[in-house]
Amino acid sequence: MKIKDLQVNQGNVDLLVEVTEKDEPRTFEKFGKSGRVCDAKVKDGTGSVTLTLWNDDIGVIKVGDKIHLQNGWCSEFRGTKQVSAGKAGKIEVIKG
Repeated sequence: MKIKDLQVNQGNVDLLVEVTEKDEPRTFEKFGKSGRVCDAKVKDGTGSVTLTLWNDDIGVIKVGDKIHLQNGWCSEFRGTKQVSAGKAGKIEVIKG
């Protein structure tokens, strides 16, 4: 799958991408639990998209990494497509 083919509210997203930017993590509290979230920009040969990283994934991913997003989810936030591992997906670093 390529970034250009992503559709909003699409599951089972499978992408091989390179991390080009990574924001500072921020903390949040929801349902009485706190966590961390961080946005990163990823690209492939067809375009770029925001990748939302949650909690443990934040420390694993660095700018310049090539990653494989498996069984991810594409959503829309403030009019922009973004992808994340969601509850069922996983992010694997292919090459740092």
